[in-house]
Amino acid sequence: MLIEQTLMKLNAMKLFGMANSLKDRASRPDHADLSVTDFVSFLVDDEWTDRQNRKLTSRLRCAKFKDQQACVENIDYETARGIKKTKFLELLQNHWVEKHQNIVLTGPSGSGKSYLAQAIGNHLCRSGQAVTYMRMPKLAVLLTQVRADGTYMRALDRIRRTAVLILDDLGIGTLSEQQRTDLLEIFEDRYAQGSTIITSQLPTNAWHDYLGGGIVADGICDRFLHNAHRIDLHAKESLRKSRGGLTEKSPSGR
Repeated sequence: MLIEQTLMKLNAMKLFGMANSLKDRASRPDHADLSVTDFVSFLVDDEWTDRQNRKLTSRLRCAKFKDQQACVENIDYETARGIKKTKFLELLQNHWVEKHQNIVLTGPSGSGKSYLAQAIGNHLCRSGQAVTYMRMPKLAVLLTQVRADGTYMRALDRIRRTAVLILDDLGIGTLSEQQRTDLLEIFEDRYAQGSTIITSQLPTNAWHDYLGGGIVADGICDRFLHNAHRIDLHAKESLRKSRGGLTEKSPSGR
């Protein structure tokens, strides 16, 4: 009866991990000889782990990755496409995030840019960082919508506050003058405050023209590229095609 009351109180205090742990561990024969201190330590550890798992689930949900399976453990370093494993593993130390630096992944369609960006994003979520993933065409639509419904400043503030912003497929579709100006505002807000990953089929030396030239293009390129780690990919054949529609090393394709 006492344990049932304790479980009710733990759940009422939202200590769900501890409640589940108590229910499980109290009935385990191998825990019968544990000291009170050791038993309580197990309960606290289980509560901590449960909270960390729930936070991770929340970060992954909020990131809105298109490829939910993208992860750094499955990155293909064997296919020749311009990835230097040592450099990539260095990026996974997350020092570039601490310094508010950026990453740019360029290369043809099928070279794995989006997968790599999302795999890094997944890794950052597991490291405790808030990540937001958006395809550039959807960002362009969003910027138009928030201007129309009066939530422009709120939307910019949400983008500013995310630790790492992933913008996938820069160069797909045309940006209006207003959308280019909005993009400059995003980079201005995030400069020295957060990190951004951009993927693009366009080489970086073509970005200025794509962004319309002039001072807006100058501002975007200057704020993003001057402190960006660059990974230029190439591919003789699309990874989607060579892996039968799968990207990188799927668990079934290892």
